[in-house]
Amino acid sequence: MDSVAAASPDSLNFFVLFMRADWVVKLVMLGLACASLWSWTVIIDKTFRLSRLSKQANAFEDEVASGKSLEEIANAAGERPAHVLPRMLQQALKEWRDARAKGLNSDGQAAFLIQRIDRVLDAAIARETGKVEDGLGSLAIVATASPFIGLFGTVWGIMNAFQAIGVQKNTSLAVVAPHIAEALFATAIGLIAAIPAYIAFNKFSTDAGKFAARLEGFADDLSTAIQRRLAERV
Repeated sequence: MDSVAAASPDSLNFFVLFMRADWVVKLVMLGLACASLWSWTVIIDKTFRLSRLSKQANAFEDEVASGKSLEEIANAAGERPAHVLPRMLQQALKEWRDARAKGLNSDGQAAFLIQRIDRVLDAAIARETGKVEDGLGSLAIVATASPFIGLFGTVWGIMNAFQAIGVQKNTSLAVVAPHIAEALFATAIGLIAAIPAYIAFNKFSTDAGKFAARLEGFADDLSTAIQRRLAERV
């Protein structure tokens, strides 16, 4: 009767496997489930955030390419724009206005202004890149650690399975199968947590790199525009 009960389909149900598992395996499963939930939270947040940033950047770059003056575009963005591109534009124009108010009478002053603008823009790019990459570290941890944590739960569960075999003195599949299923369930949850996190980490890392390159390209265009103004003035 015990062997039949052990091999019944209900005993291989996921909920039953969890409830019958050792407390160590249960902790492993719960930890992996929480890690998977956290990684999906980061994935959803990053998907919407990067999509919004890309759309806003497209709209702003179209406005810059429309032929309007940089001052007009900067003023239209407001005092504290949410997107980094108009902030970069406003910061570059502020440095330009401050230098022009003090007087630009030599090539050395013009070169110093360009260096100062480049430093301001690089700092803005670094801050924004850090914000975009925020959360990727947790995805990397989930992607790399989850399979090993799941494997630990599996090894622990198999140890319990062999102990059960020794207690019952029965090596039939009906006795062994439920215990092995409990052990392998931990590995399955580890893979379920790791695979989406690994894919999302690689995708978002690529997207963050592309966005940083986009900001650097915009910064170069701004620096070139300021240099043209300096060439006309100095």
